[in-house]
Amino acid sequence: MRVVLAEDLYLLRSGLERLLEAHGFNVIAAVDNAADLLTALVDEKPDVAIVDVRLPPTFTDEGLRAAIEGRRQVPGLPVLVLSQYVEQLYARELLADQAGAVGYLLKDRVFNDDQFTDAIRAVAGGGTVMDPEVIAKLMTRRQRDEPVTRLSAREREVLDLMAEGRSNSAIAQRLFISEKAVGKHSTSIFAKLNLAPSEDDNRRVLAVLAYLNQ
Repeated sequence: MRVVLAEDLYLLRSGLERLLEAHGFNVIAAVDNAADLLTALVDEKPDVAIVDVRLPPTFTDEGLRAAIEGRRQVPGLPVLVLSQYVEQLYARELLADQAGAVGYLLKDRVFNDDQFTDAIRAVAGGGTVMDPEVIAKLMTRRQRDEPVTRLSAREREVLDLMAEGRSNSAIAQRLFISEKAVGKHSTSIFAKLNLAPSEDDNRRVLAVLAYLNQ
């Protein structure tokens, strides 16, 4: 799997590059600024980009904006944001095209290699992986008349775990219910969010995006 990595701190960038390569990823570009990131995204069209939000020169939101522009030029480009911060405005914009293949993890909440590499593979495969704290931040401005308000408390729990990239089996284990129950809750969620039946996982992605987007 071909990866573009954007991180301004040398030691962290080097460490991430070695970790990724140890797990079988091919880091085709490791950059420390937004301009080089955008160039790598457009020219290389990687299987996934791992992007820090705050890059030189202002260390505000250059990385996230470069990722958004990269997805504009290369539609559907998988992007996993890895940051210490939740940039609500641009995080919402990253999710707005409803194409999936996006993730947002907080650096201090990535606890092991498997969690990190599983998230990368999920995003590269078209999934959506969000840290629960990111979800909480993005939900603070949600309007009362949105479709997600139709969901029951249990359905919200199921959708919360979907947004973390968990499978039905993992959701069932986490909530101490059967996989069949998870399936029923999922069907109800899709119906309440007006998502038409589909033979692939597209409804699952769209449900997560509906939950996360304003």
